[in-house]
Amino acid sequence: MSNRATPPRHIAITGASAGLGRALALAYACPGVVLGLSGRDANRLEASATDCRARGATVVTATVDVRDAAAMQSWLDQFDATHPIDLLIANAGASSTLAHPSEWETRECTTSIVDTNFYGAMHAVLPVVDRMRTRGRGQIALISSIAALRGMAISPAYCASKAALKAWGDSVRPLLARDGIRLSVILPGFIKTAMSDAFPGERKLLWSAEKAAHHIRRGLAARRAEIAFPGLLAFGTRLLPLLPPSIADAILRRLSYVPREGR
Repeated sequence: MSNRATPPRHIAITGASAGLGRALALAYACPGVVLGLSGRDANRLEASATDCRARGATVVTATVDVRDAAAMQSWLDQFDATHPIDLLIANAGASSTLAHPSEWETRECTTSIVDTNFYGAMHAVLPVVDRMRTRGRGQIALISSIAALRGMAISPAYCASKAALKAWGDSVRPLLARDGIRLSVILPGFIKTAMSDAFPGERKLLWSAEKAAHHIRRGLAARRAEIAFPGLLAFGTRLLPLLPPSIADAILRRLSYVPREGR
């Protein structure tokens, strides 16, 4: 028996106005598919929608901030009522990096990153899960990061928020499976986006957003619980927590993942 899922027809994607979210929208856009795309920048979101419509998809957009729980609930309820969601991709995210040893992530910065990356994902997932459980089917994809596997001094709040997202996904996966809902945690490495362009350290094994989106789509179709890429970077990052912390810290320092002078 095949382990591949029936292709989703009603797909909601947060953070779809640029970067990986836009690439994912385009990867799924085709005749017969209805895309619910959200983002904070109305102009960029409409540009994504236009390109998806050119590929034959029906597109519904919502200019909304994932940190606004009530607005997210309202949009997702409305979209799902007309187009019962087969696949939700919680992609919207933000990053913060420390480029110099004198810098520090403030309370405001930390709160903003965690609110976007973790609570923002919850604001998308939880309303949809309630509806999927009633139907007894559906698929959820959480866009975490390889950074969830081991914290890095160059981006503390980002690593913490993505680790929380992975831990939550791993925790609820068996619970949702009992209701016929499949959940996948996505752990991308470096993807060529504006977010990665701002990263001051080395970007090992950089993938294009298009390559990453198609890899994720294939993994979700195969119902993989976890999709980590590139494989070599994922393997190396998984080894770091097995090492003594001092050695792991030294490796990350050598890779420029610790703020230092002279960047």
